[in-house]
Amino acid sequence: MVNHPPYTVVLTYTDEPRQLTMQAVDSVLVAPLIEGKMGVPFFLDDEEFRFGDELARQLGVAMLNVIAAGRPEVRQHLNLTQHPIERRS
Repeated sequence: MVNHPPYTVVLTYTDEPRQLTMQAVDSVLVAPLIEGKMGVPFFLDDEEFRFGDELARQLGVAMLNVIAAGRPEVRQHLNLTQHPIERRS
């Protein structure tokens, strides 16, 4: 079994080639770089929370919105539901 350090995920958009790249970086190395930077918390309601589809969707929407805030060329391509989507029974 491989022993991984705690990771911080970095998501980057590039123009050439036009792509999103996700990188797993040792959290200890990233900590000094992100200190004092804007954070977008996702509160996990209770001790029995689950990482489900809706949380993953909201996290993805938030990440794309942050990228698009500094890149108008990305914003024009966003077609996202910004609010939580109600689950059907």
